Amino acid sequence: MRIYAFLLSLLLSHAAFAADWVVIVHPNSGVEKLSKNEVVNIFMGRYRKFPSGQNAVPLDVVSPPSDREQFYKFLLNKELADVDAYWARLKFSGQIAPPIPVDDTDAILDMVANHVGFIAYCDKKKVSAKVKVVLDLSR
Repeated sequence: MRIYAFLLSLLLSHAAFAADWVVIVHPNSGVEKLSKNEVVNIFMGRYRKFPSGQNAVPLDVVSPPSDREQFYKFLLNKELADVDAYWARLKFSGQIAPPIPVDDTDAILDMVANHVGFIAYCDKKKVSAKVKVVLDLSR
């Protein structure tokens, strides 16, 4: 009985910790919506343009590291070590650079709000009118 209570509390605490991830762009980017596959392709370096033709520059949140880890788990169903290994291989081959690391979500929101080509992710609760949500991963 105690093990069930422990497992239930563990599941509930994880659910409370998990964010509702959204992908954001500048309101004037020319992008209304992106599919999950389009976001995967941009964040994994396969494409670096929005469907509108505008250059797409992905940003990664550095702090807290759990945000980046959760986002890639939601987006790719992969562990962060797998994502980092993928980028290490691509960087070694000189093909393309990974998303630009940014200190925290507040900095990311400011950067996206002030640059038409940036694309990033954040917790849905932190979205402001200065950015546009183009994909809601919580659905």
